[in-house]
Amino acid sequence: MKNGWKMGAAVLTAAAVTMCIAVPAFAEGDGETKKVTVILDYIPNTNHTGMYVALDRGYYEEEGLDVEIIEPTDGATATLVAQGKGTFGISYQEDVTIALTAQDPLPVKAVATLIQHNTSGFVSLADSGIESPADFEGKTYAGWGGPGESAVLEACMTQAGADFSKLNMVISDGSGFEALGKSCDLMWFFEGWDCVLAERNGCALNYMECRELDDRLDYYTPVIIAGNKVLEEDPEMVSAFLRATAKGYQDTIEDPDGAAEILFAHAPDYDLDMLKQSQEYLADKFMEDTEIWGVMKDEVWDNYAAFLQEYGVIEEVIPASACYTNEFLAQ
Repeated sequence: MKNGWKMGAAVLTAAAVTMCIAVPAFAEGDGETKKVTVILDYIPNTNHTGMYVALDRGYYEEEGLDVEIIEPTDGATATLVAQGKGTFGISYQEDVTIALTAQDPLPVKAVATLIQHNTSGFVSLADSGIESPADFEGKTYAGWGGPGESAVLEACMTQAGADFSKLNMVISDGSGFEALGKSCDLMWFFEGWDCVLAERNGCALNYMECRELDDRLDYYTPVIIAGNKVLEEDPEMVSAFLRATAKGYQDTIEDPDGAAEILFAHAPDYDLDMLKQSQEYLADKFMEDTEIWGVMKDEVWDNYAAFLQEYGVIEEVIPASACYTNEFLAQ
């Protein structure tokens, strides 16, 4: 939930940043226990609940892992993981692809997806008359300034017969749905979080789902990443972590309300009822169209990489096999 978490995140404390930088990727703990650090993409949210469930219910401990889940410096998760300062991180297919095609590629790879399909889309106020990308001309879009953001907007508008150059793009002020109809006309929301917040506050929206606008936009977001060194040197630990994590997500699917209560214990600043509503939505998304939690497909990586190349975000398409692996998942 990239924009929802990023725009809504409070400034991280110096202590959290210091902790994130100081902790090694993984190390031997007491006895046979291995210390494992997971760096989130932003603040804890309902995308992450399965990991907190696995932590609270002892699934990691059963695998001999001492897991700590921490917040990152803003936007630095992939870099920290590549540098060995976190065992695992939460990222996005877009970010992994861009990181691997950069001039200095990061040695990271995705090892599981948290959600099987892209659950995001563009939103406008229900009474705005903006119901499709064909209506975006002359409007103001507030976003987070990501490298693939303008590419997605351009593609959707072009396919709808609209002129992308006539869209005014600004950086969001972080106020979420409250900005609609005031400082902007359009935003990019995640249905399981931003749309839930808007609904609970009586804000009616038009929701234009990305994957319905272009099937190449049905990419993986978010994903779990690890550094290549970790994957090569301790594959058994990686498999153990993902086994326990899968159990946590399966529990979340079976009992979203109970899982939301566990997340609330770790993130008490949220409204519990809101977390439950969000978790109930996501319960059907974590393993949608699959019987294996976390599994990914070449075609999804290939399609989105081709899309990013077409719109100039990356210069060359990178093979899916260089971006992700399913080898550590329980088959």
